[in-house]
Amino acid sequence: MEAKPSSLVIKVGSLLVNSQRFIFSSKNPLCSTCILSGTFKSVTCSTISQTQAETVSGDGAEQPANSVEVLRRYGCSDDDIEKMFLRRPSLRNADLSQLQFKLNLLWGLGITSNDLVKIINCRPRLLSVRINHFFDERLEYFMTLFGSRETLLKAIIRNPSLLTYDFHNRIKPVITLYEGLGISREDLVPLLLSRPTMIPRTSFNDEKMEYIRKSGVSKGSNMFKHVVSIIGVSRSQTICEKAANIEKFGMSNEEVWHLIGRSPYLLTLSVDKVQRNMTFVVGTMKLPANVILEHPFLLYNNLEAVLKPRWLLAGKIEEMGLCPKIKGSLMLRALRMAEQRFLKAFVSCHPDVVAKELMDFYTTAKCVKRLAVSSKKAVFKGFPF
Repeated sequence: MEAKPSSLVIKVGSLLVNSQRFIFSSKNPLCSTCILSGTFKSVTCSTISQTQAETVSGDGAEQPANSVEVLRRYGCSDDDIEKMFLRRPSLRNADLSQLQFKLNLLWGLGITSNDLVKIINCRPRLLSVRINHFFDERLEYFMTLFGSRETLLKAIIRNPSLLTYDFHNRIKPVITLYEGLGISREDLVPLLLSRPTMIPRTSFNDEKMEYIRKSGVSKGSNMFKHVVSIIGVSRSQTICEKAANIEKFGMSNEEVWHLIGRSPYLLTLSVDKVQRNMTFVVGTMKLPANVILEHPFLLYNNLEAVLKPRWLLAGKIEEMGLCPKIKGSLMLRALRMAEQRFLKAFVSCHPDVVAKELMDFYTTAKCVKRLAVSSKKAVFKGFPF
């Protein structure tokens, strides 16, 4: 069925685009949605067919012979094109009209050639799927959600699938769900930027709602949005396993969940990492297991790069009879310090000869890797948490 020209309702605005950066052939459709000064100059994008797109502009420049020329006219260098072809080989034989049409939509969003390389590296199939479905409605919704053109572009570059997720059955219901749980749109924006897969991964059930309640975090707390979003994208089984993993070191279920409420990113750590750090803290450092209730950073720190080398250096300093000694409450402070601050406080404060000896010892300790780590088989369970 032939589309009616009247379906193209173009709101004419001032559009200044550097012609050297983006000059397509006569098949180049006008940008279906252009974001200028933070506002949309829109076309009814969801109704545009490829035939319509090809007839928008009249005869003009020479037609591109292949997809390489199309991408060059978009502003991509030969290196950029090679990177995209390596990531998505089928782009070499892409339909030129479809490719131009989709690139024109992306250009209208303000996506540059450099951004396009990042997008294809992240989502190789983006230019092979339909991206103009409910395009205008989707972008107007996102502009309202993200609040500015710059933030919207950042979100799309981080997660290009925002252009392909089911708009009415996935995107809008998930945003409404988080708002219903008490998370404002202002708080949702940084969450969507930090967790690109938040929309497709989110699910809630009675079990997850009980986990949120057990965390003891109120809706007015700064941690509430993090607790809700991490539990929302995590599997119930995984949450249960990770909570039980901490609990087995002698803490009650209530203590574990209050700890998660204060430090929800514990749910993003692997069971193996938590086990190894806890074993070192309890078995080697001889600290009580409940020390992590007040100092959860002990679970986040890298065992080989931070905890073990600094613990060994503390022993070396005591063995040499130097001051200040790293022990007691100072040990916990030392483990939490940034690297440069730690070295300044406990290594470079000594005479040059002593400082060099301590530095050599510390460097050697940091180079000791986990036994057989190179032969360890990686077990992937899909989404990290």
